[in-house]
Amino acid sequence: MNEIATLWLPIIVSAVIVFFASSILWMATPLHKKDYMGLPDEGGILGLAKGLAPGRYMFPWCPKDWNDPANQAKMKAGPWGTLIIPPERPNFAKCLIAWFVHQVVLSVFIAYVAGHALPLHAKVEYLKVFQVVGAVTLLAQGGMASKGSIWGGLKWSSSLTELVDALVYALLTAGVFGWLWPRA
Repeated sequence: MNEIATLWLPIIVSAVIVFFASSILWMATPLHKKDYMGLPDEGGILGLAKGLAPGRYMFPWCPKDWNDPANQAKMKAGPWGTLIIPPERPNFAKCLIAWFVHQVVLSVFIAYVAGHALPLHAKVEYLKVFQVVGAVTLLAQGGMASKGSIWGGLKWSSSLTELVDALVYALLTAGVFGWLWPRA
């Protein structure tokens, strides 16, 4: 745990920089503009969704017997989808705070791994810190980027943009840790 206390400055600075970089990537670049689409009959869908309890729904739903001919027909005919109903209206400020806390927690784990992989208070080259922290951060930020495309049917371009985000976050985090790494 000593490595986390020693690396508190790169932990906080990298979390702040990644937080602002993510805002730029999502709001000021066209990278994520096509990640979401509106519904053609939003009013009808909203009416149907009003009575649903919060949760994640999959359709068509065949929970009991997948081999039943009626269920097979539903699955063959489609459409197929997933619907997420959150428990409350999204609160942008609350989400941003949670996102920043998430970045700090990731940076703590990255510092933990880097502190065990690299000597603290020794002569360590910037590039070595950059390589280790960059690899760990890319895995932490982008390791699940393809999950939505594999299991959720999202376009592969969405997974690719998440991976681009992760690469940017990894480069920034690696740069901060390399710059602020405690040296002898």
